Amino acid sequence: MTPLQALHKYFGYTEFRHQQEAIVQQVLTVGDALVLMPTGGGKSLCYQLPAVLLSGLTVVISPLIALMKDQVDALNINGIPAAFLNSSQNPNEQQSIVSRLKSGEIKLLYLAPERLFGSESRLVTFLKTLNVSLIAIDEAHCISHWGHDFRPEYLMLSSFKTEFPKTPVIALTATADDLTRKDIREKLALHQPKEFVSSFNRPNISYTVAPKKDSYNQLLGFLDEHQEDSGIIYCLSRQNTEHLAADLQKQGYAAKAYHAGLDNETKALNQDQFLRDEVKIIVATIAFGMGINKSNVRYVVHYDLPKNIEGYYQETGRAGRDGLPSEALLFFSAGDAFKLQRFARVEGNEDQSRIMLKKLDDMVKYCQLQTCRRQYLMHYFNEQFPDHCGSCDVCLTEYKKFDGTVIAQKALSAVYRLNQRFGTNYVIDLLRGSRSEKIREEHKQLKTYGIGNDLSKAEWQRYIGQLVIQGYLQVTDDQYPVLKLTSTSEAVLKGQQQVEFSISEAMEEEAKATEPTVYEADLLHELKTIRFNLAMNENVPAYIILSDATLQEMATYLPQSLDELGRISGFGEVKLNRYGEAFLRIINAYCTQHGLASKISSKRAKATKTKTSRASAGNTQRESFELYKAGISISEIAGMRNLATTTIENHLCSFIQSGEMEVTELVDQQKIPAIQDAVESYGADRLAPLKEILGDDYSYTEIKAVVSWMKKEA
Repeated sequence: MTPLQALHKYFGYTEFRHQQEAIVQQVLTVGDALVLMPTGGGKSLCYQLPAVLLSGLTVVISPLIALMKDQVDALNINGIPAAFLNSSQNPNEQQSIVSRLKSGEIKLLYLAPERLFGSESRLVTFLKTLNVSLIAIDEAHCISHWGHDFRPEYLMLSSFKTEFPKTPVIALTATADDLTRKDIREKLALHQPKEFVSSFNRPNISYTVAPKKDSYNQLLGFLDEHQEDSGIIYCLSRQNTEHLAADLQKQGYAAKAYHAGLDNETKALNQDQFLRDEVKIIVATIAFGMGINKSNVRYVVHYDLPKNIEGYYQETGRAGRDGLPSEALLFFSAGDAFKLQRFARVEGNEDQSRIMLKKLDDMVKYCQLQTCRRQYLMHYFNEQFPDHCGSCDVCLTEYKKFDGTVIAQKALSAVYRLNQRFGTNYVIDLLRGSRSEKIREEHKQLKTYGIGNDLSKAEWQRYIGQLVIQGYLQVTDDQYPVLKLTSTSEAVLKGQQQVEFSISEAMEEEAKATEPTVYEADLLHELKTIRFNLAMNENVPAYIILSDATLQEMATYLPQSLDELGRISGFGEVKLNRYGEAFLRIINAYCTQHGLASKISSKRAKATKTKTSRASAGNTQRESFELYKAGISISEIAGMRNLATTTIENHLCSFIQSGEMEVTELVDQQKIPAIQDAVESYGADRLAPLKEILGDDYSYTEIKAVVSWMKKEA
C-alpha cells in the first residue's frame, strides 16, 4: 500500500497537506526528522501514517493523558489499532495492553516521558524486546529551557536515542524559534535530522486585539455573536478562570473552568464535556490545551495578555482546526504586561530572564501594532509575508493620521526631565498630574507635571507605544524597564521633526469570505444531531466521528450514495463502512422532502476546504438583514442589537455580495459608476485610498457596498 492509498483508506483524504508527504517519506527511509508545523496543520498524521505502513510498533511520547486518550480513540475509529499506558488505568487494563503488544496487535503506543524512565519503570527494557520501528516525540519544545513550555520530565528523553540507536526519531512541535530548535536537536541526540518547517500561516483565523477597558462586557458582546459555537477563553490566574466561568454560567452560557489546581476528576470531566460539545466554553489557564484536538473550536479569547508569541500562537491555533473561519481575540492592557514581568524572570538565571523578558516585549509590540498582525507573526517565525492580510483587525480598520508632534514633545520632555530613569506608567502619571503618593514631591514641581491631563491613561499608553515603534523612545530590558530617549528624540523636542500618530476610524469589516452561503443549514443541523448520537454510542467526542468541515461538505454537495459519500473529505474506507448508511439516510430523506438532487458533480476531484461566508458560519448577519427587510433603519438596528452602525452595514454588504440584496438600497445608482471605476483602477485591498480619490461625497459604506456588488458580479 502506498502512503497516498493509506491516507485515503484510514484518514479519508486524497492529498497531503503542507510537507506531510516528504516527512512521511523521510521516516519510511529510516531517517530522523524535526517537524515544525502549526497547530491544526496535521502533525499527528506525520507519524500515524508511517505507523500503518511500517512493520513494527510506533512509540509516541506525549505530555498529557487527555491527549493520549483523544488520539487513541480517533485512531481506533479509523481502523488503526492503538493504545496508551498511563496512570489512569488499573493493573488489569495495563496487563491486557502488554499482552497485545507482545502479540503484535498494536501499531501505536502512547506514553508519557516519566512513564519510560521512572525509578520503578522497566518499560524501556520491555520495549527493547519488541520490534520498535519508529519513535515520535510530540510537543518536542518541552525539552528546551528556551521553549515557552519547558517540562523537566522531557529531559529524560535525552537517553532514548541511545537505547534505540537504529530506530528513526521524529520530533514534532507547533512553535519553536531557532534557539529552541537547536536545543531539541542536541538534547534528543538526533542523527543528521532533516528539518521540515511548514508555513505558520493559519489563513482561516482572524486576529483581533482590543483595548482592555470594560473587558467583561466586551467579552459578552463577542460571545453574543457566538451563541452556538465552541470556544476557549484563556485567563492568567486560576481564580479568574473560576470567577469568569461562574459569571458566564449566570448569563446562560454552558461554561466550565479548567486549571492545574482542580482535582483530576473535575479536570477530566470538564474537558470531556467540552470535547463532547456538552459544554460550549472552557475558561482556562494555559494548563489547558496542549494537544487538544477538538476540530470545531470557533474562537479563542485571551482575556489576559499571554507571556510570549509562541504560547499565544499555539493557543490561538486551537481554533479552526477544521479549516473553517475562526477568530482569535486578545484583550490588551499595559497593566497586564507589567504584572507579567515578574513571571518572566527566572531566579538565579539572568540569561534566561533576559530572553523571557524579550519574548514578553515582543508580545507587547504585537498588541500595539498598527501594521498587519499576521505579517508580524509570520516574521517572528522567520517566514516572509506581505504587509496586508485582509483578515486581522489592523488590515480591516481604516486609520487616519494626524499631527501628533505636540503630544510627542510632551512625552519626550517628561522622559527627559525624569532623567530617563522611570517606566511608562510613572511617566504617564506625571503627564496626567496624578496626585498619587508614588509621585515624588520634587517631580510635582516639574513643568511637565500635569501638561497631559487632557488625555486618558489609555490614550497616553497608545501614543507612547507608537513613539517606541517609530523609534522616538526605547524601553530597556532591565529588571524594571524604563523609558529612554533615542538619537531621533532631540529633533522632535526642538521642533525640527514632525511626528504623526494614527487613530482608528473603526471601519472593521466583518464579512471576510468571498462566497455566499452554499450549504443547507437545516440539513447540517440534522447531521450534527446524528453525529452526536453516534458519538454517545461510541463514547467518544463528536468531532472524532466526523469534523464540522465534513458535515458542512455533505450539506453542500448532498451525496446520494456510498460512492458519492466517499468523495467527501474525511470519509475514509473505515468510516464509510461504519457510518456511511446512517448519514445517507438523513441526506436522502432531506433531499426527497425538499426536492433536491446531488451536487457532487460540482465538487472538484481533489479534497478542498469548503469556503463559507461569515453569514453561513453564524446567524448574526442574517438577523440584521431580516430586521432591515422589515423596514427598520440601520441606526435603529444598531441600537436594538447593541452593535456599531458600521457593523450592521458590513452585515448588509454580505447580502449584496450573495445577491439577496440590491446594491442600490445602500448606494445611489448615479454614484456606482464612479466607485466602480475607482475600484477597477486602484483595487479594493484598502478603502482609505479609494475614499481619498472619490472625495467627501462618497461614504465608506457606499464604497464597501459597491465592492461587495462587484464581487458578486465577478
